[in-house]
Amino acid sequence: MSNHYGLSSVKKNNGYFRAGVFRSIDADSASHWGWGAGVDLAAAYNYSSSFIIQQLYGEVRYRKFTLSIGSKEREPFMLDRRLSSGDLLFSTNARPIPEVRLETPDYIVIPGLGGWLGLKGYISYGMFTDDRWQRDWAAPGSKRSEDVLFHSKGGFARVGNLDKFPVQLEVGFEMAAQFGGRSIAGERIIRMPSSLKDFIRVFVPSGGDSSTPAGEQSNIYGNHLGQWSARLEWHAPGGWRPAVYYEHYFEDHSMMFLDFAWKDCLVGLELGLPENPFVSKVVYEYLGTKDQSGPVYWDHTPEIPEQVSGRDNYYNHGIYTGWQHWGMGIGNPLVISPIYNASHIINFRANRLIGHHIGLEGQPLPCLGYRGLFSYSRTWGTYGGPLPEVQRNINAMLELTLRLERFKGWSLSGAVAADMGGLLGRSWGGMVTLRKTGIL
Repeated sequence: MSNHYGLSSVKKNNGYFRAGVFRSIDADSASHWGWGAGVDLAAAYNYSSSFIIQQLYGEVRYRKFTLSIGSKEREPFMLDRRLSSGDLLFSTNARPIPEVRLETPDYIVIPGLGGWLGLKGYISYGMFTDDRWQRDWAAPGSKRSEDVLFHSKGGFARVGNLDKFPVQLEVGFEMAAQFGGRSIAGERIIRMPSSLKDFIRVFVPSGGDSSTPAGEQSNIYGNHLGQWSARLEWHAPGGWRPAVYYEHYFEDHSMMFLDFAWKDCLVGLELGLPENPFVSKVVYEYLGTKDQSGPVYWDHTPEIPEQVSGRDNYYNHGIYTGWQHWGMGIGNPLVISPIYNASHIINFRANRLIGHHIGLEGQPLPCLGYRGLFSYSRTWGTYGGPLPEVQRNINAMLELTLRLERFKGWSLSGAVAADMGGLLGRSWGGMVTLRKTGIL
């Protein structure tokens, strides 16, 4: 289920036929201009939709800048997409959000510094597309949302010159927001404005005007979240590639800076092994989301003007249905996605957890590769809805991929996976994938 860009199903006996055509931008072209496009469609059985537009985009490059319009699968900046449990802010767990995105996809080396500093960044606006799914899936009278807009931005710096020194550091800051649209719960409807001023308010987070609910006026308009990230990598002699990375997630100002200890984080160790056919890369990650600024929250009022930060309630929000798209969490999937909720309430019911994750892959034979993933977590529920007792969750997967040498571009994959523990119960599954890539 997890980290398939939302192209997965909780229903038994599911499957899909998928076809895509892509044109990549030639980054090495001598021309200042370039263009790319992609169409990626799936006809599915026992999915949330029978026909899925997974990707549909066009993009134009001018020098170092790229303008992209549409839905496109994007990889995390700091993590290994195949072996990591998932980025805290933007993992590969949910369907792409259609957006207009201006970015510098590659680092721009700052002149005059000997190649030691590079910068890149992006800014985007878009819209969530799961209105119909929420209307059909959500329990009667429970909260759902419609016409919700999306905004994200980020900046990254790379310090290091591998031609002169084998260590490289990357640091980044990203923020995202949900705004506009309507929140519906039974007969209650909250309408959130989406004028040009509101687009500016989510770019520079600020309070709403009189057209927004009172809480959005005294605090910040929309649902804002983000993360700090860093990665240190050593290009060691002999092809060894050890790396360590760190992500700190935040929901508000109190955790955005240093008001509280950064106990909640994703810490990863990554090791690339040279010329080892059995294990070519290993990843270990620790995930902690238990603190959330503490268990106490009080928003200041005229009667009691004191303000106490706490109970950040990761991925959830009072107005919107939280940091999810088509029921799948946009952030790390170890925080169990709403689509698993038997109650059909669209929220994250177990966001306080401590988890450990291991991923490894190898190529024992020229035509045979494998990937293994294992996660273990303990979950306390949420501060507002604690579980009666700590629930443990175990997830494991083994995948084998056979490249069919006689048939160029064809491969056959088989995977088995299992969940165990009180949070999701016991389940297992198998998946077979036949894939053809390259020009037909």
